[in-house]
Formats: sequence, C-alpha cells, structure tokens
Amino acid sequence: MTTEAVIAPTVQPLPENEKFPPSRSLWGDALLRIKRDRIALICIGILSFYSIIALSCQLGWIATPWDKVVGAAYQPPSLSSIELIFGTDLFGRSVFYKVLHGTRIAMSVGLMSSLLSIPVGVTLGALAGYFGGWVDDLIVWFYTTISSIPNIMLLISVTFVLGKGLSAMYVALGVTAWVGLARVMRGEFIKHKSREYVLAAESLGAGHLSRIFKHILPNISHFIIINLSIQFVSAIKSEVILSFLGLGVQGQPSWGVMIDDAKLELSRGVWWQLAGATLAMFFVVLAFNLLGDSLRDALDPKLKH
Repeated sequence: MTTEAVIAPTVQPLPENEKFPPSRSLWGDALLRIKRDRIALICIGILSFYSIIALSCQLGWIATPWDKVVGAAYQPPSLSSIELIFGTDLFGRSVFYKVLHGTRIAMSVGLMSSLLSIPVGVTLGALAGYFGGWVDDLIVWFYTTISSIPNIMLLISVTFVLGKGLSAMYVALGVTAWVGLARVMRGEFIKHKSREYVLAAESLGAGHLSRIFKHILPNISHFIIINLSIQFVSAIKSEVILSFLGLGVQGQPSWGVMIDDAKLELSRGVWWQLAGATLAMFFVVLAFNLLGDSLRDALDPKLKH
C-alpha cells in the first residue's frame, strides 16, 4: 500500500517594499486624489481667497465704505492707489471696491441658495426613491412640473412675488434649484434600497428613518457635495442675470448691476467697470467648474483603482 504525500506549497512573504497598501475608505481615497490634483488645489485656493474677501467685506474689514468718492468721474485705472486699480464710475466711486462687495453678494447668494435647496432636494429625492408607490408618483409629478417651466421665467416670477432684494434672491434661488438634486437622489435611493447592507439593516430591526439617514444617505453623500459646487455656480450666474435685468439686488454693488451700468459706458470708452465685474465672475465660475470635475473624479468609486 502506497501513500501519497501532499506537499503544501510554501508561501513566501512579500518583501517589505512590495506589500499591498492598506485599504482606504472612499473619503480617504478621495482626499488623497484631491491632494495630488494640482488643478483642484489651485481652485480650492482661489475659492478660499474669494471667501476671505467676501467675509472681510461683510465684517467691514476692507473696502468700506464702498460708495465713497475717491476720484473724478470715470477716472481710468491707475496704480497710484489700491482704490483706483479699476478706476472709478460715474460718481467717482472705486470700481475695485464695488468688485469686492460684488464678491460678497455672489458668495452669499451661492451659499444661502445651496443651504436652502439641498435639504429640499435630498429629502424629496430620498422619500421618492425609498418608498416608491404613490409617494414617488407625487414627488416625480411635482418636480417634473417645476422643471417644465423655464428656469429664468420661474426665477422672475418668484422674485416678483417676494419683491426685490438680497433676502428675496436667497429664497427665489433656493426654492427653484432643488429639482436636479432630487432627481439624482431618487435614482440612487432606488438603486441602494435593495442592496445587501440595507437588507441586513432591515433584518436587524432598523426602521425606515434609520435605513434612509444612517445607512443609505452616507453612502451617496458624495453626490450632494458635487451638486453643491454645481448649485453654487448656477446661483451666482442667476443672481447676475436677475440683477442685470433689474430684478435682483438693489442699492448694492452686485456684479450684475455693474454690468448693467457698464452697457451704456462702453460707447464712451469706459470699459473698466465691465472688465472688473466679468473678470471676477469668470475666475470664480471657472474655479467651481474645475473643482466640480475634480470632485466627481475623486469621489467616483469606479475610478478608485
């Protein structure tokens, strides 16, 4: 009788420099990608600079008061003082100071409209996708009706109802900008509610609210961050358009108001007010768009490996 010896293969440990790196969470991996993305870091720096300017103007640390006379009417840009970098307007006020305070208005409108619209979009999208049935039908009908109205017309209508001013602008943008996020949240909740980790939570006795806010929502929260960057840009552009049409900010140096004032100045060769407002708007919109692309790439689990 013969016996066969089963020889187990010898497993050699990997060298220290060839060991696999420790696994990282989605957020840890995304943070590492952002740190390695030079364009994303530049955009974060630009947006931080804009935020510091906006906060400083709001607290009265810089460019105060913005409406004081600093020179003659339509004085060209000059490097003689910081107030005259972008020249003066019809009343001799510093265009540079107006650009800085326009930054304050743009950033505040973007922030407040996002804070108002994101909770609405997340809540309605989560309810529609999770519960389905008549709840889904009702919410889908509601946001489909809202989205069928041209956005600028809806904004103008809400602004007429609420009146002109910065507070009305916050509400008008907040109540009209949640539709896109609600649609995304609905689709993600439909996809995640039948996955194993949600079914396991249900078998352990987790209620509906626990499954929605404790289990599903943290796994799709990166969509909210990406939507925040998109909503910020949309709100800034909408505020500029409404202010240009005379339906937005009143009595304050919004970029839209500056562009509206500049349209009659170009025929006289006065270009610096238009240049100051458009350049300030260009850089903040560009930074948000590029950062949004970087966040989408960094937070996409399909691109993790």
